Amino acid sequence: MVEQKDWVVDMAAKLQSYDPVQESIAWKSRSIYKVPSNLINLTKTNAYTPEMVSFGPYHHGRPQLMPMEEHKQRALFHFLRRTSITLEAVVDCIKQVEQQLVNHYDEPPAVAGPSSFAKMMVIDGCFMLEILRMRKGTGDYSPSDPIFSSHGMLYALPYIKRDMLMLENQIPLLVLDRLVAVETGKPRSEEGHVHRLVTDFFSLRPLSRGGGEGLHVLEVFRRGLIEGRPAGLPHPPSEEPELIVRSAVELYEAGIRFKKSKTRSLRDIDFKHGVLRLPRITVDDTAESMLLNLMAYERMHVGAGNEVSSYVSFMDTLIDSAKDVAMLQSKGIILNALGSDKAVAKLFNELSREVTIDPSSKLGEVHRRLGRYSTQKHNMWRANLIHTYFRNPWAILSLVAAVVLLALTIAQTVYSALGYYHDLKK
Repeated sequence: MVEQKDWVVDMAAKLQSYDPVQESIAWKSRSIYKVPSNLINLTKTNAYTPEMVSFGPYHHGRPQLMPMEEHKQRALFHFLRRTSITLEAVVDCIKQVEQQLVNHYDEPPAVAGPSSFAKMMVIDGCFMLEILRMRKGTGDYSPSDPIFSSHGMLYALPYIKRDMLMLENQIPLLVLDRLVAVETGKPRSEEGHVHRLVTDFFSLRPLSRGGGEGLHVLEVFRRGLIEGRPAGLPHPPSEEPELIVRSAVELYEAGIRFKKSKTRSLRDIDFKHGVLRLPRITVDDTAESMLLNLMAYERMHVGAGNEVSSYVSFMDTLIDSAKDVAMLQSKGIILNALGSDKAVAKLFNELSREVTIDPSSKLGEVHRRLGRYSTQKHNMWRANLIHTYFRNPWAILSLVAAVVLLALTIAQTVYSALGYYHDLKK
């Protein structure tokens, strides 16, 4: 009874201090999340865990990532020496927005010491800023530098890029914005500067300014994938029964043609007049981790959208086997850097677990149009004909022989009939 009374008193005190407005503000501020265990168990991969470098508090201090801490500090030294700014000024500019930065994290940063969070943001922010600028040259670093050199760009940068696109391994872009501002001696950085650094680094098309500077690298990267052609108006969910969309090879046999879209935007998918247009995608060793983290972000962040998740689900419907991958590769839609078509098919089949297409989206409407087209009787007849007679070369020869024999039989019959009528006239 005593425990129950204490609990009631405790809850009453919390109720007095409860502020729905502040709660709403706190939820809106969050953008960097810990991936829930159900998603990790579903994929059974290390796609959410950095292998080379940590950014932010969630993986800070992990033993296997500690070797990179020395290189982070070197990046800070180069930043300070190049700009002639004191470390105190840099730390102060971050501490001014420290609470805003903390609010970005779904879980309170577990960093010991009152100033440790600001220190971590300074070190990680300077390192990320130096990495993003590597595309324009290695600056004042030694040609033999293991990270900031042409050698580092070849061997270390691909792993750093992969780690930069992990949901748990993000820092707010506000950190970079403040660092650039103190570097230039202005109240804030030039509008769009940090944004352009990220898009240039990942070879993305310039993004619209409607989304602001961006929340973090992963969010800007996602926008780069989906922007391009406008998404169009949402389509109301159809009340017709769900239609099954066949694999790419079966759709091809049903008369559907595949073409590469004009852009690489995941929104640039359309089906008109029997032609399905799809954006080109490069499937390499980093594709699984990148797509899983983008889908996790869409699942965790309210209002993020579900374009990446819907795209992966749609590709899974098209790809059942290595033959489907080979066909899409022949059309320039898939660039297979894994080497094995079977591995690409397995990748999309496993990525799409518990992921569905939003029925009210444009892609949902494309999915329905494909289903209706492929189930039309004349298209089904065409597909069955090809499947039955044109898959096997011997079957093709048999069909050709049968057609030739039928043609000869008809010709013989006509010839005999003409001869008979010719004899009657005599």
